[in-house]
Amino acid sequence: MTDSNDRGRIVWYELMSTDPSAAITFYTDIVGWTTQTWDTSGHPYTMWQASQGNLGGIMELPEPAKQMGVPPHWLAYVCVPDVDASAAVVRSLGGHVHVAPTDIPNVGRFAVIADPQGAALALFASQDAMREHDRTKPGEFMWSELMANDHEAAFAFYQELFGWERSDEFDMGDMGKYLLWGRKGVQLGGMMTKPPTMTMPPAWLHYIHVADLDAALARAKARGAQLLNGPMEVPGGARIAQLLDLQGAAFALLSGKPA
Repeated sequence: MTDSNDRGRIVWYELMSTDPSAAITFYTDIVGWTTQTWDTSGHPYTMWQASQGNLGGIMELPEPAKQMGVPPHWLAYVCVPDVDASAAVVRSLGGHVHVAPTDIPNVGRFAVIADPQGAALALFASQDAMREHDRTKPGEFMWSELMANDHEAAFAFYQELFGWERSDEFDMGDMGKYLLWGRKGVQLGGMMTKPPTMTMPPAWLHYIHVADLDAALARAKARGAQLLNGPMEVPGGARIAQLLDLQGAAFALLSGKPA
């Protein structure tokens, strides 16, 4: 069961896709995942598996979301001890609860929220303990990055909600400041204010660790992925590339160790 020690830990990454079958073929080739079907309630759910076990899932983008113009996307689930109490905190801080706290039979309880600037995450309290993965292994999600309208205001929101810590900051020149965040002394991601030329709404981007960035990027391009940025080196010596998959969900690849 999720407890206070797990608060703020990202434990699951879910792809909402308009073509799950094609997406499974794509990511299996690019990052080497396999899949496993879980079904204890009559509603099959496909899970992503890396070398350390399950790390996320994939499902069809719900029809109401399609009708609202929500594109395919990755959604991270963050541990909280009490989903209902955390959803109330989200509202009190000016955020939004898109999916009210809901039970998943034999799994736990979740809610889908957005911060006050519109970037989406999910709250999650697990029925059972969830083993923490070594993020440095290929195939694991290693870094989560928020592009915000105001990254300082966004960090204040997440610090209050999840207890995340500010660990460092880089001056990116004309791009502004890049804030590094983490929990329990471990860096887990970054936040920055979007430059005026970036017209997309605030959103999270999640980075998958690969052993060979150039090879993974070549496979992604061969399968029709759209390269948004990179490949390039970032502070700390890591190399990254940011992409859209075939259905339009944004993701990123990373080799090395960030920051």
